[in-house]
Amino acid sequence: MRIAQIKRKTAETDIALTLNLDGKGNSNIDTGVGFFDHMLTLFAKHGGFDLEVKCVGDLQVDSHHTVEDVGIALGDAFNTALGDKKGITRYGFFVLPMDEALIVTAVDISGRSFLRYNLEVPSAAVGNFDTELVREFFEAFTRKANLTLHINELDGYNSHHIIEGAFKSFARSLGAAVAIDEKNKDSIPSTKGVL
Repeated sequence: MRIAQIKRKTAETDIALTLNLDGKGNSNIDTGVGFFDHMLTLFAKHGGFDLEVKCVGDLQVDSHHTVEDVGIALGDAFNTALGDKKGITRYGFFVLPMDEALIVTAVDISGRSFLRYNLEVPSAAVGNFDTELVREFFEAFTRKANLTLHINELDGYNSHHIIEGAFKSFARSLGAAVAIDEKNKDSIPSTKGVL
């Protein structure tokens, strides 16, 4: 099974994370940031990943370090769990409607880190969650997972719906990209022979 356990401890956060790419969508998330926990729970469910995250962060400052560092740890876990990437589908995309919001994401597990982020979240906060941290999460994840990610908002005006749509669409895209291609399960999906 493709499983990774990551422990990351800094002066700002202490994270223990376990990821199973071949899971059932089960999760146990505790970052101390309620809205972020909700997004990670949705991410696990819609990606079909089993995910456990425990993060103790410097929330007395704000949520920035917690969200960014969980993104780093989760990206690291994906990269580790994928190993040599033999047999993966490599590409995934999904168009997700979330009420008035419409989000499209595309993923290439290319070995090259790139993020194109086109979400226009109208409010500065959802509850006590700073919405600019959504981009910080995706940037951190993309860097550590070594993949290309495009996130585009085609429509939307409700901040909660836009962000939730992005996490769900991302999860569906990533779930498709890491799936094993039975026809090519013994080969690397690249003419280079390596990803």
